[in-house]
Amino acid sequence: MFQSALRLIYPPRCVSCGEMVERDFALCMTCWGQMDFIAGLVCDCCGTPLPGEDGGTPEYCDDCLARPRPWSRGRAALLYRDKARKLVLSFKHGDRTELARPAAEWMLRAGRAILTPGMVVAPVPLHRWRLLRRRYNQAALLSQALAEGASLAHIPDLLIRRRKTRVQDGMGAEQRFANLAGAIAVHPRHRERLRDRTVLLVDDVMTSGATLSVAAEACLAAGAKEVRILVLARVAKAS
Repeated sequence: MFQSALRLIYPPRCVSCGEMVERDFALCMTCWGQMDFIAGLVCDCCGTPLPGEDGGTPEYCDDCLARPRPWSRGRAALLYRDKARKLVLSFKHGDRTELARPAAEWMLRAGRAILTPGMVVAPVPLHRWRLLRRRYNQAALLSQALAEGASLAHIPDLLIRRRKTRVQDGMGAEQRFANLAGAIAVHPRHRERLRDRTVLLVDDVMTSGATLSVAAEACLAAGAKEVRILVLARVAKAS
């Protein structure tokens, strides 16, 4: 009776527009249709959509062919544009931490093919001063919800930022890689847990892949067998 009363007072609403929906943490039909969910043939390394049909063999985008990635496979749930971009920014900078739950569900759906039993899930870390200012690491919220949904081990502090880096908005790919060189490392107390394990790195947005590359290299240097990535949104070149 109490739950029914709460439903009458606070009915479930769309996480994007606020319209009433059938269940909590869902999108209404209109917003669902306007979200750029990635489906069909995708790059097996970064998850960006590719032209053509999925023939069952791995295909790769031009960026991943031009710059080999230190991780082996990757997926993304959304294209980072329009309504999806607004939702990601609300989650990242607008204290909309409740969005981690539906976002993790979308990521699980997109990344099911690259998940394996026994893998370790970890977020891309924030520097402590940036974390203090923002009050939460959006990647850590996603990785926690995702690990719970997939019944995988979660190590929220597997990686640490050894130094503060400049905000990367507006930087080109080469500037991003230079900015992040040597900035991320595996926490010393987790090295043994990492040895010979497959790591799933989680982040909110992938642009050039510089941050994920540095994080993946740190995991491999510490003894990880393999690294895979799963992001909420992928910045993709216009077709």
